[in-house]
Amino acid sequence: MHELPRQLSLEELVELFSGRTVLVERLAAVADPLGAGYERVLAELAEEERAEALAVHPRIGERSPEQRGAEPDALAELAELNRAYEERFGFRFVVFVAGRSRRELLPVLRERLGRPRPEELDTGLTELVAIARSRWRSRRGR
Repeated sequence: MHELPRQLSLEELVELFSGRTVLVERLAAVADPLGAGYERVLAELAEEERAEALAVHPRIGERSPEQRGAEPDALAELAELNRAYEERFGFRFVVFVAGRSRRELLPVLRERLGRPRPEELDTGLTELVAIARSRWRSRRGR
């Protein structure tokens, strides 16, 4: 396992998490923000602060370095499923893409649409931290 940073600045975390939120501000104040430190921070967030952290992340299917594939039919379905997800849960669908094509994300999004809201908040935030870890490692050449 690659070593995670013991401390990150607010600016570094804003970049890793796609925006400044209460989550990012609180992570900047703890040691090991991408390791064990994030769990305590997440546990202390109010529900609206948890949803806010997901709201700043780009939608699946939008242009981003982590997402690949230009399948027009998959993009159209992702847009439709994203709308349904946001209507149902009130926050954005966040998943650690890990090099998967947009088409490969469709079944994941469909499955997660059937989950309860509290479970989706937890899953989305866990995925968001995984994305931030991956971004940190790739920017450090690890």
